[in-house]
Amino acid sequence: MSKKIVLTGGGTAGHITPNIALLPELEKAGYEVFYIGSYDGMEKRLMADYHIPYYGIATGKFRRYFDLKNFSDPFRVLKGFSEARKILKELQPDVVFSKGGFVSVPVVRAAASLKIPCVIHESDMTPGLANKLCIPVARKVCCNFPETLKSLPAEKSILTGSPIREELLHGNKEAARKLCGFHSDKPVLMIIGGSLGSAVINQSVREALPKLLDDFQIVHICGKDKIDNLLLKTPGYKQFEYVKDDLKDIFAMADIVVSRAGANAICELLALKKPNLLIPLSAGASRGDQILNARSFEAQGFSMVIDEDYLSPGLLIEKVHALYCSRQTYIDAMEKSRQTNAIPSILEILNEITD
Repeated sequence: MSKKIVLTGGGTAGHITPNIALLPELEKAGYEVFYIGSYDGMEKRLMADYHIPYYGIATGKFRRYFDLKNFSDPFRVLKGFSEARKILKELQPDVVFSKGGFVSVPVVRAAASLKIPCVIHESDMTPGLANKLCIPVARKVCCNFPETLKSLPAEKSILTGSPIREELLHGNKEAARKLCGFHSDKPVLMIIGGSLGSAVINQSVREALPKLLDDFQIVHICGKDKIDNLLLKTPGYKQFEYVKDDLKDIFAMADIVVSRAGANAICELLALKKPNLLIPLSAGASRGDQILNARSFEAQGFSMVIDEDYLSPGLLIEKVHALYCSRQTYIDAMEKSRQTNAIPSILEILNEITD
């Protein structure tokens, strides 16, 4: 008889792509997989391609600042808890695996109330608020950074790294050149502003374009509705709102990468050994987790970092050239890294819990 697992997590791609990375191995191991996410979040769109039974619940955000929604969102969370409990009672899974995000809180809490074991994964250096609310009832807590273990209960924390989608390791650079209309005699700079796109990075890149295009071909994943129509016909510059199936090929083609410092994004860069310049979300626009992630990677010699508050077209041009010139140093440091793909470790934990 097959085992049943419910995956949950959502809000940004960082809370969803590790779940997607686990799917092939879960199915190979004989798990029947279900997904609980929000009614209409990004996770619903992304999971639609994998033909996994999907259940939507109400979700509310937990904020550390004043917002009128702070008065209504607790009721949404309670509604989500009730809906998740009903779904879990019906599915009767052997285990729940949560990647975090606000939708995961009612799911994990509902599972705990039904005595269903939960395994959660914390991508960032310090646990986010949603995971902090889930850790007390989790059976095991997986994490990405050695530093994170200090913030977690010792008896349930395990350093696993982040699940990486297997297909990312098998890209075809020629297919990407064809897609972008690029040639092989100029290096390629890839820019990723996070799953929602970064207006700050997009603006700096576009202002720096004339200089950058002297030395690089540029592929820019700029986020939904953030394509600049005036630059559509610029030779050597290719924009995408979002890339899915072709991402592995674009990664294979890229010589260097400019990226946000979300934990999953940087773990993919490490797995692919791509020299990178990280521009973490500022502390004013986030809880500062990306800054900590970036500093850890910088200290390990995997990344170069620019603080968003100091970002300018001039500094971007200077750092991109410096990164390209010293790219082999970063590749060598990443080659020595022992951080491997987390999928076998997570699967072992799930199997132990469900046996």
